[in-house]
Amino acid sequence: MKQQLRKEVLAELQAMTYRTYVNDSHELGHKLLSLPIIMEATTIAITVSRRPEVDTTAIIEALWQLGKTVAVPKCDTVTKTMQFYILEDFSALETVYMDLREPNPLICDKLAASNIDVVITPGVVFSPQGYRIGFGGGYYDRFLATNPLPTIALAFDNQVRDNVPRDVYDIPIDTLVTSTAVINCVRERDSQ
Repeated sequence: MKQQLRKEVLAELQAMTYRTYVNDSHELGHKLLSLPIIMEATTIAITVSRRPEVDTTAIIEALWQLGKTVAVPKCDTVTKTMQFYILEDFSALETVYMDLREPNPLICDKLAASNIDVVITPGVVFSPQGYRIGFGGGYYDRFLATNPLPTIALAFDNQVRDNVPRDVYDIPIDTLVTSTAVINCVRERDSQ
């Protein structure tokens, strides 16, 4: 069920025109940056996206301009865990498996999870209650299980579904920013 839904939504995302992708990514970034939790945060964890995910490049640049510390994950494919590193310049990234851009640990400084104020969590499919289907590695669920930090996700409207299948180990996000709304997922879960 998860695999089928992931495949359907990824196909829809791939079908987006480049102009819609850029414009909607810009709008989502603007909404994210205006959230009080982001304005008050000192250190923000975020992935360096690749299409068809919401583009995070301009968001990262804006966070730097706001004087925020930006932390990006480096994945260990053997242990399926993540370690965050401080990113101060895109030139400190390296391209790894699946064309992901991750921090080069020889250049970037490691950051303890306890120093992160909020985590921008990636995904493919989201429910208003904050349940998500990611890309299938389980990295964020593992990280958040041991580091219960505030979480926000960015999603184009076509990534949101009323019912998202979930497993016992899935960690829901707190806030979902879509093209048309900012959803308090905690409130949505509590009202069920």
